[in-house]
Amino acid sequence: MTRGAGRPRTLWEEGRQPGPQVVALGLALVLTAVSADVLVGGDVGAVFDVSFVLVCAALALLVRPGDFFTVGVLPPLLMLAVVALVATTRPLALDRVGRADDAWQAVVGGLATHGLALALGYALCLALLAVRERWLRGRPGRLSRGSGSRRPHPRAAPRVLPPTSR
Repeated sequence: MTRGAGRPRTLWEEGRQPGPQVVALGLALVLTAVSADVLVGGDVGAVFDVSFVLVCAALALLVRPGDFFTVGVLPPLLMLAVVALVATTRPLALDRVGRADDAWQAVVGGLATHGLALALGYALCLALLAVRERWLRGRPGRLSRGSGSRRPHPRAAPRVLPPTSR
């Protein structure tokens, strides 16, 4: 895709999807990954972990600049939602030791087991959002929506307020 004077868009400028759509896509992707992992391997394992990290990175690149906050808080919520869902349906799929007696133990055990994937996915997501924000702020006239106030052009006429009555 080109823009303006024929300059191609960079990876940092491509994301234009609204936040709610990115959230729905992220949830669908991680649920698909966990379903495939449980069906093939019988438990939630490395396939889910790698998929989770890749989904977090993809969501950070897809979202539009005005919705960076939405995706910035999404990875822990996605992990919690997936672990809670699996814990309520198949608690032993999260527990590799076989000690999960109820869903709460499975949730805690699942979050502990997949904590590295959560940390990597979250760090990668936040790093990509930070790079995108820095890139967009560095481009002339390309401040992201909601990321700060736009300064008036230096040669713009000063704003004059109408006189008030006494």
